[in-house]
Amino acid sequence: MEPEFNYSSVASIVAAAEKSGLPISAIVLRQQAEQMEQTEESVYEHMRKNYQVMTECIDPGCNKDLKSTSGLTGGSAYKMRRISENGKSLTGSFLSGALYRALAVSELNAAMGRIVAAPTAGSCGILPAALLTMQAEKQIPERDCVMSLFTASAVGMVIANNASLAGAQGGCQAECGSAAAMAAAAIVELAGGTPKMAEHAIAIAIKNILGLVCDPVAGLVEIPCIKRNASGVAGAFVAAELALAGIESAIPADEVIWTMKKVGDAMSSTLKETAESGLAATPTGRRLHEHVFGTAREAHSGCSGCGGCSS
Repeated sequence: MEPEFNYSSVASIVAAAEKSGLPISAIVLRQQAEQMEQTEESVYEHMRKNYQVMTECIDPGCNKDLKSTSGLTGGSAYKMRRISENGKSLTGSFLSGALYRALAVSELNAAMGRIVAAPTAGSCGILPAALLTMQAEKQIPERDCVMSLFTASAVGMVIANNASLAGAQGGCQAECGSAAAMAAAAIVELAGGTPKMAEHAIAIAIKNILGLVCDPVAGLVEIPCIKRNASGVAGAFVAAELALAGIESAIPADEVIWTMKKVGDAMSSTLKETAESGLAATPTGRRLHEHVFGTAREAHSGCSGCGGCSS
């Protein structure tokens, strides 16, 4: 009989996994299958299709001629992949491979390509980059990578239940921070780490990005969002590496998530996806807004979409 758990805390999931002697992914898959009244294999197959979409983002995202609809971004993944595959990367094929994959998915998103929000479109490059790099560099079987998505999803659900996944509520820490935490937990599991190590990786990943604001230039999910995906996957590997070495977070993951919510609540609305401050309000940021939309951005006009989030 599987120990019961819910998605109210990371600690409860880790305790359930430890009690069962199974990875987090296995108990999450089993519980989801029971709740959805489906077989485990059918639920797994649905997740495998998500992973396939992630995989299919890389090559088109690395297209040399790819441009976002605004024209502001594109081509960075191509440059990073070229350096990585030519053996000229400063950090080697592992990290540079993760960087170009994160850029590829994010740039494809900006070009209106098909991606998987993981957990959001703005942070969509972090989790795929982590898993696909583990598969390529560590020869991890695809099935294990798909299973690790259940671990990542469980982390995302806990964060959603206790804080936020939205930049409009918690700043970029809620988007790229959550994605980095999800990826870190998945990496730990793929590397053979324990559920407790995954818990520490979650805490470390969020702590290292705590307070990051959401300040999209021209209100678009491009600048600085795309490069923050690259930074986010690097942070996920840092957190996982530390946790796998037995380094623990002094503050438990659930308290770190609670802190992320408190920091997000205290953050000015001008730094939560409204494009009213931060990089969006720099002279260059305003000039880019005018370049894209033909007019200078008005104060308190919200993002470049409907403006409904303005205060």
